[in-house]
Amino acid sequence: MATADEIRDVNVRYHDKAAHEYDTKWGIDYGPQGGGQVHTKLRKALGHEPGTYDRALEIGAGTGYFSLNLVRDGTVREAVATDISPGMLRSLETSAERLGLEIETAVCEAEALPFDDGSFDLVFGHAVLHHLPDLEKSFDEFFRVLRPGGVLAFCGEPSLHGDRLADIPKRAAVFSAPVWRALMRAQEREGGGHEDCEANRLEWAVDVHAFTPGDLTRLGERSGFERVRVRGEELAASWFGWMNRTLESLAEPETVPTLWRQYAFRGYLVLQRVDRALLEPRLPPAIFYNLLVSAKKPA
Repeated sequence: MATADEIRDVNVRYHDKAAHEYDTKWGIDYGPQGGGQVHTKLRKALGHEPGTYDRALEIGAGTGYFSLNLVRDGTVREAVATDISPGMLRSLETSAERLGLEIETAVCEAEALPFDDGSFDLVFGHAVLHHLPDLEKSFDEFFRVLRPGGVLAFCGEPSLHGDRLADIPKRAAVFSAPVWRALMRAQEREGGGHEDCEANRLEWAVDVHAFTPGDLTRLGERSGFERVRVRGEELAASWFGWMNRTLESLAEPETVPTLWRQYAFRGYLVLQRVDRALLEPRLPPAIFYNLLVSAKKPA
């Protein structure tokens, strides 16, 4: 078992190294498509259409996928983006300047937030809780910095069972990659999906937790939150996405045909709609790849 300091260290080193290519690797977009994805995820986490939040805090903001899109569409009027990776926040600041957006950033840990009690209307994050070494302290901090009646919302957290299921398409992709590369006339990429060899090695060590719905419910209630709500997201889309993403990570990016990338992207969007319309309303959250959790601080 890694210590808390070791977990923090490997996360800083990995995310600093990955920052310059992170948006490209994950297809992060700040236009209508990316904004629509973020808005939909937040709406699903909350269980209703988001309101407008005067001051919001993002935990583990990375390059700004959620913060910048939410500021851009007016859901958040004033945002503070935090991360333990200075490299990620530098990329966020570059994107904010390009988009003409103002956003405050702070390098800090989730379990020791440098903000006054009751400073925010919304505390949120995307794909970050599973990196945090001390979840109980972190949830206590989220509760502390929220004003009474404030809202908590986290999206994109790996489901324990869904993550295990996702190993099936990943393994299938690794097995079939040589045939796929031959068909695509793509060149093999040694080491994985990053240019930096150490980033490929570190990537396997940054994920600390995978959750059941009950895990997230208990964390919220223990810290004093009420109306804790957990939902599942993406099943068919995650299988399709992980199969294709794994194939692409094993090829030199410039040799992957544009037509393939268009097929993979559009197919993922189609299966997202299938998940939303047919699977997410009917199947238990625990089997989906991602979990979304929201809660409210008592007024």
